[in-house]
Amino acid sequence: MASIRTAVPFSPTLFCVTRMNHHLQSSDYQKLFCRRMDSAELQTPLLHGLPDEIALLCLARVPRQYHNALRCVSRGWKALLCSEEWHSYRMRNNLDESWIYVICRGTGFKCYVLVPDPMTRCLKVIQVMEPPCSGREGVSIETLDRRLFLMGGCSWLKDATDEVYCYDAASNHWSKAAPMPTARCFFVSAALNDKIYVTGGLGLTDKSPNSWDIYDKATDSWFSHKNPMLTPDIVKFVALDDELVTIHKASWNRMYFAGIYDPVDQSWRGKENEIALCWSGPTVVVDGTLYMLDQSLGTKLMMWLNETKEWVMVGRLSDKLTRPPCELVAIGRKIYVIGKGLSTVTIDMDMAARVDGFLVSSSTGPLMEHDFSPEKCSVITI
Repeated sequence: MASIRTAVPFSPTLFCVTRMNHHLQSSDYQKLFCRRMDSAELQTPLLHGLPDEIALLCLARVPRQYHNALRCVSRGWKALLCSEEWHSYRMRNNLDESWIYVICRGTGFKCYVLVPDPMTRCLKVIQVMEPPCSGREGVSIETLDRRLFLMGGCSWLKDATDEVYCYDAASNHWSKAAPMPTARCFFVSAALNDKIYVTGGLGLTDKSPNSWDIYDKATDSWFSHKNPMLTPDIVKFVALDDELVTIHKASWNRMYFAGIYDPVDQSWRGKENEIALCWSGPTVVVDGTLYMLDQSLGTKLMMWLNETKEWVMVGRLSDKLTRPPCELVAIGRKIYVIGKGLSTVTIDMDMAARVDGFLVSSSTGPLMEHDFSPEKCSVITI
């Protein structure tokens, strides 16, 4: 036990079972035992002197910031932290933690990992990653479960590519994923129900100008199908209510209109065009409600009312705090507005109030020296 405490920088009291009324479901430790029986190298107990189901109960309570250290203790611990039973147990017992991954571009782009600090109610940077394709332009980024996908892109020397890179937050590892059927850059993408949908962009061939490429997490593969819509001019996807809201820009009059794509029967139908106003601003969905950050005349948080088919203003935000252009991301009922230099405004939707039209919120100044703008924000929960 002494060697374990030396290897991992956290309090040894985390290994103590303080409340024995939290028990694993039988299916959890049955899966755990089956997994560990698969390899002779994993026969040693997770914690000496304790059954593995009790060891999981203890280790699952270690904060996420120490998980990289846990993976270094032994092969058994590394396999445990990448397993489904680990993540399902943490989620079921409200132990999971959400981190924000922000892509910012300077000379190349980097991924900044931000963590909500419950003491200050602000975000702090705990890690900076340089993806394998950091020199590209026009890369699209989506998140499925615990994995971050970087797709396509191009550079001054290379045309659009079909390459896809994947970051697994559970193992803290980058790898090359299955390539897209079509090489693209500066294209539209969205994640919905364990699938990634991409369309449009530059670098397309004559054979597939209007095709859709769809990544299926279950099969770890891509497939293409013909664009089901009357117009291919899609400028934005919004995942809402298990469907994709498609925002289009009409080439003949430069007006914006909207539609709905149903992934179940692969059909498209028209929708009220008022929702298409979100083409110009970042959006986020909280408890089934769509919010947009309007940055045209000041900074305003808008909410889509599906009953009346209109946008209403939730409140204004100070430009000095938000520092546009900004991106939106949500954890639970909190919306984070991330601007230049990773300056952040946090809006708690359960406690948000307006004073003279301005939203009451908490904020933090720039978290990095350079005044780079965020390009994309995603959340991974473990």
